Parts: sequence; C-alpha cells; structure tokens
Amino acid sequence: MSTFAANFPAFRALVLAELRLYFSSRRTLVMNILAPVLIGAFFGYVTNPKDQTAPHVPVAVVDLDNGAMTKAIVDAMSKDASLNVTLTDEADARKLVSEGKLRAAIILPEKFGATAANALFVPGDRPKITIIEDPSKAMEVSLVQGLLTQHVMQSVSAQAFSPSSLSAETVAGWRKGLADAGDGVSPDTRSALGSLFDSMERLRADQQKVAAATPAPTASTATPAGATPNAGGLRLPFSIEKQSAVGTRDAKYNGYAHSFAGMSVQFILFLGIDLGVALLLARRMGLWKRLRAAPLSRATLIASRMTSGAVVATVLMIAIFAAAIAIFGVRIRGSIAGFALITVTFAIMTASFGLFIAAVGKTPEATRGLAIVATLIMVMLGGAWVPSFIFPQWLQTASLVVPTRWAVDGLDAMTWRGLGFDAALAPSAVLLGFAALFALLALWRFRWDE
Repeated sequence: MSTFAANFPAFRALVLAELRLYFSSRRTLVMNILAPVLIGAFFGYVTNPKDQTAPHVPVAVVDLDNGAMTKAIVDAMSKDASLNVTLTDEADARKLVSEGKLRAAIILPEKFGATAANALFVPGDRPKITIIEDPSKAMEVSLVQGLLTQHVMQSVSAQAFSPSSLSAETVAGWRKGLADAGDGVSPDTRSALGSLFDSMERLRADQQKVAAATPAPTASTATPAGATPNAGGLRLPFSIEKQSAVGTRDAKYNGYAHSFAGMSVQFILFLGIDLGVALLLARRMGLWKRLRAAPLSRATLIASRMTSGAVVATVLMIAIFAAAIAIFGVRIRGSIAGFALITVTFAIMTASFGLFIAAVGKTPEATRGLAIVATLIMVMLGGAWVPSFIFPQWLQTASLVVPTRWAVDGLDAMTWRGLGFDAALAPSAVLLGFAALFALLALWRFRWDE
C-alpha cells in the first residue's frame, strides 16, 4: 500500500499525459466516434423491424383459367399487404423469376374454378397449382405458399357454400362425381357425403328464401366507402395476438440497439490494437527503457497505460451510444447501472487486450495485421455483425469462449431487451476475468527492449 501511495503521483501524471495526448487529436477522436456510428446506423437500418413494413414479396400470377374463382383469388392476393402481384403470361413469369426479379410465379391451371370446389367433396384428381420459385429465397417462397393457400381456400369455400353458386346443378355434379368414383369410396364415406349433400340442398333452399324476403340495401345500409364486405368462405377459427417476451410487453427487437452495441465493441477493440501497437513503437524507440530507469515499478507503468486506455474506451462507448440515443431512438430500457457496469468492464478488458498484444507482438507492422484478424474473428463470433441468436446452436455455444459475445449480449440486455441489473453481472464478471487474464499474460511476457 505504501509503495502504491509513493508511486501514485507518477501514476497519475502518466495517465493524464496519455489522455491529453489522445484527446489532443480531434480528427482521431471524431473518426473513432463517427465510424462506428455510421456503420452501426447502416446495420441497424437493414435489420430493424421498425423500419420494415410488410414484406411486399414480388410475385407473378398466371391465370390460365380466367374464371370468376381465379379472378377472386388474384384480386385477394393483389390486396394482400404482404405481396406485390404482377399478372403476366407463363413465359414472362419464368423469365422474371430466373433473373431474380420476382420471388415466385403462381400458375393457376385451366378449369381450376370448375374442379376446385368439386375436389372439396369428391375423391379423385385435384387441380394442380404450379409455383415457380427462386431457390435462393426459400423463406419468402414459403410465405407466398402460405398466403396462396389461405386465399385459394377462402375463394373455393366461398363458391362452394355461397347461395349464388350452390345451385341444384352444382350439388348434382358432386353426386355424379361421387357415383363415378365407384369402389374408390367406402360405403361409410359415400353415406356421409350423401347426407352432407342433402343438408347442403336444404341450406341452399333456406338461403334463397331468406334472400327473397330481405329488402334490397339502401344508401344507409350499404357497405360504407372504403370498407371491405364479407367475402364469405372458410376462415381461421382463431386469432393471434403477439406479445413481446423481453422487458415490457410492448418492447421489440431494436436493430439499431444491437448494431450500435456490435460496432462499438468492434471499434473500441481496434482502439485496443492501437494501444498495443503504440507500446511496441515506444519500445522500438527506447522510451520504455528510459522510463524503466525512473524509480517506478513495472506494475505502475503497465497500470498507467491500462487505466488511460480504459478511460478512453469508456468515453468512446458513451459517445457512440449518445449518438444512437439522440439520432436513432435507441433507449436503455434495462438498468442504467448495469449498462455502466458493462461499459466499464469492457473498457478495462479492451485496455488489457491492448497490453496483451504489445506483450506477444514482435514488430508493430506484423502485430497490427495479426491483431486485426484476431479481433475481426472475435467480433464475428461475438455476434457484433449479425445477432448471435441466428447462429446454429453449436456455434452459439462455442462463441461463449470469446469476450465479445458477452459484451454484445450484455449491452443488448441493457438496451432493447430491457433486463435488470442482475443480467449485467455475468457478462461483467466474464469481461473482468478476460481482463485479468490478458493483464497477467502482459506482465509475464512484456519485454522492455527490442
């Protein structure tokens, strides 16, 4: 304790000298803040759900039937906010999909309207809808297939059960198809379908009586302008309410919050590389040998560099997130104290990482290249570029061995996830553990001269 007290004035002077040297270069300071802000803004924009409307997947529809039912299907798909529908012919549709201009093309076959409703009840061949897909857009094609199924089922069931189409001839056609099926239909199924057709004929007669007794709509009872009348048809017998599982119930994933966490981690680690390379340059010029001639311990000299580096890293982190909050609406929805703890522990880890680079490096030129590669690998595995939750499960587990994963996850927890102070403890402890490891290795391997 007495040794530290005796060396404290020199320690403080060394730290202040390093801070003055760094902050005296305004261009360096601006670039160290501006670069992560610009790149973080780009990644945040392209990954932020708040900035994305409905997918609006571009698709083509080829209507070879051109009947009432297929026109209803095309009309429903055209009004769907998730699709951008283009009507064209088959050759043009295939060409557009093959060129990547459309995600898929849907071909509605001839006589689709005449056979689709029958296929609901009568065994036998069903009309085949062809989807020409872009294999590189599998997720969007799956969305298209699901929406197509929804609109086709609604249109087909509307025709099958609406009073205008449920004519005696329609039911008679179903009965004929059932008879033509022969032994392909079991007696029980044949009996059940016959009873169903009888019920449908009675339903048709009742609906016609109600329609005849209902007065025509007047201007006051007509569908309001802009409203969508009930198109009929089978609908899902339930609704879905989405609730967020993070922080408050209305919290959502914030791409800007994650991208700024990732870019701040990346560029502050680059600061650690600069710290290590600067130490190697100072050693090459003999500055460290001269400092060693002063009555200062090795620990004091190393600690002063580490402290000044940690202060600079903390200031940069605060400045980057201040820009994110002021310009891009990022909010610390969790614990402010937890955010501060992760910021400080990551800054300490960054400073010790710079010392470790200086300890194991030989020349400044070679060390910078190797350190950049190692840092980019850590940043990539840590989920700074893309969220780690989209990694394969084995990679999510393996990436826990790098400190960047803990730093990014901790910052996410304090920002868009909205978690409490306890969620900052584990990441901070791991970051301090890495800081201690790097510092010990630096003290062990550091050479004071070339």
